[in-house]
Amino acid sequence: MLEVGQKERPVLAELDQLMQLQVIDYDLGELERSKEYLPDMMENLNREITEAQAKYETTRKSLEESKIKQHKFELEIKTRQQDLEKYQRQMMSIKTNKEYDALVAQIDKLKGDIDVAETEVLNSLDQIKEFENHIGDYKKQLDEVEDNNKKQLSVLQEKMDSIGDKIAAKDKERQVVLGSVPRSILSVYERVRRGKGGDVVVSVKRRACGACYKSLTPKKAQEIKGGGKIFTCDYCGRILYWDDNESA
Repeated sequence: MLEVGQKERPVLAELDQLMQLQVIDYDLGELERSKEYLPDMMENLNREITEAQAKYETTRKSLEESKIKQHKFELEIKTRQQDLEKYQRQMMSIKTNKEYDALVAQIDKLKGDIDVAETEVLNSLDQIKEFENHIGDYKKQLDEVEDNNKKQLSVLQEKMDSIGDKIAAKDKERQVVLGSVPRSILSVYERVRRGKGGDVVVSVKRRACGACYKSLTPKKAQEIKGGGKIFTCDYCGRILYWDDNESA
């Protein structure tokens, strides 16, 4: 158990300095953590934009390909029909069964090719209709995601750019406070902060440590309330102070 200080005023000042230090360390921790999670947030926002772009571009390209495919088969049908008409005219001038059979085979093949091409045209038209039904929504989604995410990215980038300056300012502030904290108390603070994390200076709650919740003896609770010394928890080592809202 740490017991430092002889008079109430120095003890209260030291506790105040420790709590200032604790706030600064919390802020520094948040800034350090932001160096890790801000890039992740920015990556997620950029990924949302990329995914929305990919959905729109894939649909747009598929629509274009379906239209090209439609025109290709429509041209093929036109060409095959012209050939069919030519062969049908030739039927009037054939003289042998062999020529007739050969021409009939060519005509049948052309008709089959035309049927296949017409089916492909119908399939292409169905695809075009499907893509046209969705592309407007995908473009709207893309515009909304780009507008919203780019605004957020701008804010996050500003935060990223300012982290270094904020950390430097907090470090400077920390050094000022460190200079006014007795070394014996500071060593306890740093040891608990490294070993336990979280708050180091905690209030007494219901006559127990506000961190580990281990009960205090009535005597120790009264001593902490008196404010004549700085006490630490016998179990977790955290520095304790009396909250005026706590009943004796």
